[in-house]
Amino acid sequence: MKTWREMRRFPVAIQLLLVNQLGVNTGFYLLIPYLATHLSEDLGMSAAVVGIVLGVRNLSQQGLFIIGGSAADRLGARGVIIAGCGLRTVGFGLFALGDGLPVLLAASVLSGLAGALFNPAVRAYLAQEAGDRKAEAFALFNVFATTGALVGPLLGSALLLVDFRASALTAAAIFAVLTVAQALVLPAREVEPAKGGVLADWREVVSNRAFVAFALAMVGMFTLENQLYLLLPDGARRATGWDGAAGLVFLVGTLANLALQLRITRSLKSRGMRARWIATGLALMGLAFVPPMLVAGEGEASWWAAVPVLVGALILYLGVMVASPFVMELIPGFGRPELTGTYFGIFYVVSGIAAAVGNTVVGWAMDAGDRGGAEWLPWAWCAAFGLASAGGVAWLHRLGALPVSPAPVAERSAV
Repeated sequence: MKTWREMRRFPVAIQLLLVNQLGVNTGFYLLIPYLATHLSEDLGMSAAVVGIVLGVRNLSQQGLFIIGGSAADRLGARGVIIAGCGLRTVGFGLFALGDGLPVLLAASVLSGLAGALFNPAVRAYLAQEAGDRKAEAFALFNVFATTGALVGPLLGSALLLVDFRASALTAAAIFAVLTVAQALVLPAREVEPAKGGVLADWREVVSNRAFVAFALAMVGMFTLENQLYLLLPDGARRATGWDGAAGLVFLVGTLANLALQLRITRSLKSRGMRARWIATGLALMGLAFVPPMLVAGEGEASWWAAVPVLVGALILYLGVMVASPFVMELIPGFGRPELTGTYFGIFYVVSGIAAAVGNTVVGWAMDAGDRGGAEWLPWAWCAAFGLASAGGVAWLHRLGALPVSPAPVAERSAV
């Protein structure tokens, strides 16, 4: 109930974007986790072709975030958000209707481009509309996103009892509804005419060394968040011997997020510089992998063996809850307000590439650990990623390279 009360304190535009993120993640996760199985088992495609289709979708999104960010700055975030959701409606519809490789590749490109458009645009719009309450807005954003990430796979599993097309058409329908809702409700905002070219905007952002250093320092956050879908579910399955145990990881996170995200953000917002809490959150994320590491490869499969994994998942979610809202709040402070979307876009390009490298290292460590009887190895790598990122943010803070945190409302009103 507190989440809903807090939500109603924001303008209608932000309320819609929060519900939008719930729908976006629900639609995404009811389809994408099952796409590889559909391509290989239902359509009989080889592993190489499946990898191409999935890789094209990921590359279309990660590589084009910069386009979405610049478009939000120059054309207005509202139109870019609507266009992105509309494109994903078409892309997911093609996954339902097409069996041939050209159609599937087109679906991958469209669905990836859609994410590249609306992800930075939504965050830019949210940052601009939230004013002094950016941290709370992004905290709520995390709550709705995490809930969608739990509801999506559950709904997808149920729809797969019919067939994959039912799942894809449902996902497309969700995005179609979101597109219409945004077109009808999301207020348009006047956009100041751009004074220079797009390339000049990009050069301005990438030449901001403090911003680029911060984006690289956040590699730990994105790499470790991705382990909620790779290492931690794998650890839960191994610990219990039950494939369904992976769902417990998401359940723990969603319940914790609903209960604690807003309380954590509110409590920390008025207690010290944002960089301190970002570094603390990253350190927690790294330490989350210590409990599973200490028991990796020991004992027989049992429910008790899953406890360290679930404890690690809970600590990881707590670290994300501490750091993420303040990361999102800090990004617009690196540059001009007119380039907020571009900063978000480039931030996600840099962190996406860095996280891809990090995930490759974790995957290698999982294989090497299995071969050499060192099951602790991937957990140790993840702990190192988190602690290194925390150290990087703390170092940038000590150098004075990070934007100054906004003063609490009480302090400003007293001045």
